[in-house]
Amino acid sequence: MIKKIFTAFTILALFSCNQEGNKEETTVENKTEENEVVVTNHSYARLNQVRTLHIDLELALNVQNKTIDGVARHRVKNEGFDKVYFDIKDLDIKKVTLGARNNETETQFEIGEYDSLLGSPLIVDLQVGDLFVNVYYSTSPNAEALGWLAPELTGSGKYPFVYTQGQAILTRTWIPIQDTPENRITYTATVKAPEGMSTIMSATNPTELNGNNEFRHEMKQPIPSYLIALTAGELEYRKLGKNSGVYAEPHMIDAAEKEFKDIPKMMIVAEELYGKYLWDVYDVLVLPYSFPFGGMENPRLTFLTPTLVAGDGSLVSTVAHELAHSWSGNLVTNASWDDFWLNEGFTVYFENRIMEGVYGKEVADMLAIIELQELKETIAEMNAQGNEKDTHLKLALDNRNPDDGMTDIAYGKGAFFLKTLEKEVGREKFDEFIIKYFNAHKFGTLTTEDFVKYLNENLLTPLNVEFNTEEWIYGEGIPDNIVQVESEKFAIAEKLANSILEGKGMPKDLKRADKTTQEWMAFIRAFDGKLDTNKMMAIDKQLNFKGSGNSEIMSEWYVLGIKNNYKGIRPEMKAFLTKVGRRKYLEPLYTTLANTSEESLEWGKSVYKEARPNYHAISFNTVDEILGVN
Repeated sequence: MIKKIFTAFTILALFSCNQEGNKEETTVENKTEENEVVVTNHSYARLNQVRTLHIDLELALNVQNKTIDGVARHRVKNEGFDKVYFDIKDLDIKKVTLGARNNETETQFEIGEYDSLLGSPLIVDLQVGDLFVNVYYSTSPNAEALGWLAPELTGSGKYPFVYTQGQAILTRTWIPIQDTPENRITYTATVKAPEGMSTIMSATNPTELNGNNEFRHEMKQPIPSYLIALTAGELEYRKLGKNSGVYAEPHMIDAAEKEFKDIPKMMIVAEELYGKYLWDVYDVLVLPYSFPFGGMENPRLTFLTPTLVAGDGSLVSTVAHELAHSWSGNLVTNASWDDFWLNEGFTVYFENRIMEGVYGKEVADMLAIIELQELKETIAEMNAQGNEKDTHLKLALDNRNPDDGMTDIAYGKGAFFLKTLEKEVGREKFDEFIIKYFNAHKFGTLTTEDFVKYLNENLLTPLNVEFNTEEWIYGEGIPDNIVQVESEKFAIAEKLANSILEGKGMPKDLKRADKTTQEWMAFIRAFDGKLDTNKMMAIDKQLNFKGSGNSEIMSEWYVLGIKNNYKGIRPEMKAFLTKVGRRKYLEPLYTTLANTSEESLEWGKSVYKEARPNYHAISFNTVDEILGVN
């Protein structure tokens, strides 16, 4: 998943334990007192007692009232206990039965006290030998995982659209489930949808979408709950390679097919690096603009924002990132959200290797530099707010929203930790280690401490290499031995920006076609937040950054424009904010509007009032906090 940007408006609690305490295992032994609330890894599930092995879903989509009526049939492993604990949030539980389908008996259940972050425990009475637990339920119209779009917010305007976003702990808002990455399950689903809408999931999917209103899906490989994903709408499919393709709304399918044509090449490079792709099919789905992330690595079906469809393939590193998750995150998963860097640090590192293999080292290095710039900015903001311990790779997120850990620390610092290790031991040895690591832990979960032990036993000790692993994982900031990455093209772009800043004149031959997206990002960032409005207008006259259609460039340019009172960008920025729901862009834009002046804050609030209905809960919850509205 693409990271959450850290801002000054994100209030993070300080860690209550010292550095040594952070090294302790996250998973603790569940207590067995019946009336005691036990929370482990942001879940009420007591996995050491009864755990789900497989779930069979029966779902009916009600687009008029924005709800799902469902039955979640859990096949469980019972270690001899008379209760099973599930996570639910804002679900209407109709009844619970025991036994196989059509041979069910109703049982007693209890819903525990509600917590605004975690929801409630659903506690179901069992007989010791029970293997099947069936929960009949309905979702809330305000379920946080569900994004419902009216027809007018889709491309054709004919049919509604719905999608789910479960990471980190939102799956419990649309399925009663043991909602922790520590437990991996298989699943099947039968989904009934209104006429004209097709359903696809992180499972087997039809490639010929004929408008039938009932669909069957199956995921044979065990996955954590946050990777169960569903979407329904008017969709088309195009094949890209022997085991890859793209889904999109009809108006977007041609552009999406062209934009993501290199996915088969990426898959070849990825398999050459770290072994066979084990999910059978790699398809991508281009969602409507309200989708809050750049991508979500749902197995077999990556969800993508349409902001990646830039027309020139310049933003496909996000696809490489989500493909890399097929190994790091999906195949080998963090056991808790405290260990999130194990998912994302490995993935950013792997993404960079894929981009190098397909597009060359120069492109990969530019992407790495951008990642490092964003990491340094995040660390500076965390330090300024007194949240230095949030710059550790190993976090302590108990009693906090696990989304607080979705920052550049997990992504950037995690990736540079691995890049620095690679430099220390050599690429050949490091690749051998990672292949062995993925094979040893495939379809499993592990903690940071598990990884450190494996790293020492299988790489550092055999090679007699001393490395500051503890400093990287449990220390603050960036260690001094971080690997250095340079780019001649970035240096040229930054020199051009400095020349303009110093008043040496505006070049008359600025041509966007001469530069990559990453070079123009380096150019904009080199102004360090300060550029005269007249110069911004002159640059726009040549390059039209404000209306370029490239979301990365536009968002960088808008932030710079807000800081320098360049009101000429406002029509385009309003159109962007009203259309795009990706949190990566919304967070810095609204934060800058809020921080620059009272007038810009009020303008931002007026735009947000119109735009908020188009955003997913993940995005509008963030912006509500930034702007101080609800």
